[in-house]
Amino acid sequence: MMKQSFRLKMSVATAALVLCSIGGGVAVAQNRGAPVAQPVIPAVEWDKRRLDTLDRNVRRLERALTQRNAAGQPVIVEPDPEVVALQGQVSVMERRLADLEATFRRVNADNERMTFDLDEATRNNAALTRRLDTLEERLKEMQEEAELNAPVSANSPTGNAAGDLQAAMRLSGEDSRRGMRALETVTVTWPDTPQAKEAYSRLGDMHVAGRDNASAVSAYAQALTGWPRTPWAAETVLKLAEALRATDRKTQACGALTEFTRRYAEAATAQQKTRATQLRTRAECS
Repeated sequence: MMKQSFRLKMSVATAALVLCSIGGGVAVAQNRGAPVAQPVIPAVEWDKRRLDTLDRNVRRLERALTQRNAAGQPVIVEPDPEVVALQGQVSVMERRLADLEATFRRVNADNERMTFDLDEATRNNAALTRRLDTLEERLKEMQEEAELNAPVSANSPTGNAAGDLQAAMRLSGEDSRRGMRALETVTVTWPDTPQAKEAYSRLGDMHVAGRDNASAVSAYAQALTGWPRTPWAAETVLKLAEALRATDRKTQACGALTEFTRRYAEAATAQQKTRATQLRTRAECS
C-alpha cells in the first residue's frame, strides 16, 4: 500500500514536471544544462474520476517522452526529494522487517528444539518413575519377606495373651502369612497359657489349608500337649488323626482316635463321634 502511494506521488510529480516542460515551464531541462525549478503541487482529494484523469495524463506524458527521446531530445526529470526520502525509509523498514523475520525464524527454531527437549525429558521422567515404582515395590516385597522369615521373638501388641490371640486371629482372616506369624508370636510370648495352645491349634488349621499336613501334625501335637480340657480340644484331636492318616501314619492316627474316645468322647457332639468312627475305618484301626 505504501509503495503504491510512493509510485502515485512520483507519477504526480513527474506528470507536473513534464507538463511544465512541454508547456514551456522551467521544471524540466534538456541535456543542454538549462536550470530546473520545483513546482508547488496543491493537495487534492483523489477519487476515481481524478485518478482516471491522472492515468490518462500519465499515458500522454509517456508518449510525449517517448517521442522526444526518439527525436534525440532526452528529458531529464529530477526526482522528488520527499519521495526519495520516503523510499529510503521504506528500504530501512524493509531491512528491519527482514531482520525481524530472521529473528522470528530463529526463535521458532529454538522453540521447536525446546519443545522436543521437553517432550524427551517428560518421556525419560515417566520411564524413570516407572522404574522407581518397580524398585520400590521390589524393595517392599523383600522387606516383607525378610520380616516374615526372621526368627519369631516375643512381642505383645496388646499386653495380654487373650488380646494378642484375638488380634492374631483377625489378622489371619486378612493376611494368612502375617496371621500365621502373629499366632507363632503368641506361642513364643505366652508359652504356658491356654491361648498359646489354641494358637497352635489354629496354626495347624492354616497348615492344613496350605496342604502342609506334616507341619499341621506338629502344630496339633503342640496344642494337645497335656490333653487340655477346652472346647476346641476334641475337634483338634480329630484333625490330628486326619493329618496323621494323610501323612501315612495310620498307627499314630489310631492312637489319637483312642485318646479321643477315652478323653473327649463323652462331651463330644454327635457329629464329632460320627467323624471319629469314619476316621477309624479310613485308618484301618483294629
